[in-house]
Amino acid sequence: MTTQLPQVTRTYQFHSMDSTRWNHYQPRPNDIVISTSLKSGTTWMQEIVRQLVFLGQDVPERDEMAVGQVSAWPDAPWFPVEMMLEKIEAQQHRRFFKTHLPLDGLPFFPQVKYIVVGRDARDVAMSMWNHYAGMTDGAFTFHNGIPGRIGEPLPRPPQDIHAFWRDWISRGCFEWVSEGYPFQPNLYHSQSWWDYRHLPNIHFVHYNDLKADLAGELHSIADFLSISLADSALLPLMQSVTLDAMREREERLNQSWSSTFTDGAKTFFFKGTNGRWRDVLSAEEVQMYEEKAAQVLTPDCRAWLEQGRVALVAPR
Repeated sequence: MTTQLPQVTRTYQFHSMDSTRWNHYQPRPNDIVISTSLKSGTTWMQEIVRQLVFLGQDVPERDEMAVGQVSAWPDAPWFPVEMMLEKIEAQQHRRFFKTHLPLDGLPFFPQVKYIVVGRDARDVAMSMWNHYAGMTDGAFTFHNGIPGRIGEPLPRPPQDIHAFWRDWISRGCFEWVSEGYPFQPNLYHSQSWWDYRHLPNIHFVHYNDLKADLAGELHSIADFLSISLADSALLPLMQSVTLDAMREREERLNQSWSSTFTDGAKTFFFKGTNGRWRDVLSAEEVQMYEEKAAQVLTPDCRAWLEQGRVALVAPR
């Protein structure tokens, strides 16, 4: 465990990420950054934070209140950085952002609150395959048609989940990363944040714990963000962040889902279940995970990723 504050030591640039865009970010006190690897509960946490930030306010539902609109994703290279900056500077509410960057590629500020969401990599892979295989032609055109795109284009998915798994668990898109292909790193991402878990402005949340004890996790997140969550507000909040509620709301407010995924928001917000990998991965494929996890993760970080809160024993 290091006693120094995190520093940017890596640059992440490829078809789905440009870490240098964060160089333009000017933090405000109490900004919130949600950092996850892909398919680890990013949008779920964004919606939880959105509901908490606007708690008790009469906020009309309109297109710009879809979570992807109100919560910016600065490392996404889809639009000019000037457009992103203009948008976030104009926001008057407490700002909250998402990122898929490992901590070694993200500027760190003591006045910003960071929420890190983790999930077992084997569960992530099942969700990632559904996401990847469900992308439309338009989605690939969008990713690969970015002006000035750096690196190779996003390849089409392989024929089956087994071919995807072999690449995903054994290759990286950056020379210092050995998993996550053809997207952002997964295990490496979690370890980069775990090394700084002792810092008071970093809060870890596990996907399993959100599913097992949503009420407890909502209280914990609200406390971390210094947001008062009354018992009377808890049940409506829980109902608003269920998978079905989020899917319905995003389908209604965000018109981009149908052009990105074959079944729209139903593809993106898929089953949300854990353990499907047990019926999919062979013993040899599971062994690939075992070896990679031992290579990339410290034992305590691995225990947390696989088990959730029960393994979170590090001092705060």
